[in-house]
Amino acid sequence: MGITQRQYKLLGDFNKVLDYLTDVYNIETLNSYLLPQFFEYAHTHPLFNHKLTHRFGIWENNNDIVGLACYEMDIGECFVSIKKGYEALLPEMIKYSEENMSFDNKISFWIIDKEIEKKELLEKMSYKRIHAEPVTIFQYDQPFPEKRLPKGFSVITLEDENDFRKINDCLWYGFDHGPEPDPDQDIDCRMLMQSGPNFRKDLTTIIKAPNGEYACFAGMWIDTVNNYAYLEPLATVPEYRGLGLATVAVVEGMKKTKALGAKYCFGGVSDFYQYLGFKTISHRELWKKICINGI
Repeated sequence: MGITQRQYKLLGDFNKVLDYLTDVYNIETLNSYLLPQFFEYAHTHPLFNHKLTHRFGIWENNNDIVGLACYEMDIGECFVSIKKGYEALLPEMIKYSEENMSFDNKISFWIIDKEIEKKELLEKMSYKRIHAEPVTIFQYDQPFPEKRLPKGFSVITLEDENDFRKINDCLWYGFDHGPEPDPDQDIDCRMLMQSGPNFRKDLTTIIKAPNGEYACFAGMWIDTVNNYAYLEPLATVPEYRGLGLATVAVVEGMKKTKALGAKYCFGGVSDFYQYLGFKTISHRELWKKICINGI
């Protein structure tokens, strides 16, 4: 039958793409950091543009996905994922992305610095690297950091208590979104973010303040096929920062995923992760082309 290309179907293809991303995972190249948990979390994020997912491109061989072109949240910043042995499709996939997922005649691609073939192709197609950031992991064969909670604080999970208003307040203030959240609008957003098929209430850790509010929120995902954990999101309300709450929350989630078979956990880019013992294993790079059509 040969290679065929088609558009992504949001309802019909989501789980099929998750299986594909799990299958092509590689700790060295990380598939441009297009991890299945990264893909799923984006789909449940309130900023995700569901209306344009039909612009995603899927390449198949006998109905098996061998390539994917997509964005994380919206058009303009894209990923091209290819199964080993099908690298010849990359130029076509980049052209497809330029034609379907550019914004204002501009487009960027995220890759990992170890993906040499993608990097050389982007350079050849007049792209330039404009940003780089570390990819960090915490190896579970090392000791976990030890931190005690201040008096009056407690550790709970979403199985113990799942107050959407408190979650909304914690994430709103924790990510410095502004002075006051909109409870009527944002409660639905927090409910949406728990709707992913692999979201785990038992792995989500909350540090509860003495007044009953949520001071810190740490979401945790696990890949039981490739045996790693993925931390997203992590936020601490400003007035509770500097007390070690995030350390306790992250370690709690990592301990649980280690017990479930994970060997390491992906973290973030801030100095906090280095302090905890996360190590840089590669770098994510953003490559940009300003004038797609040469104008």
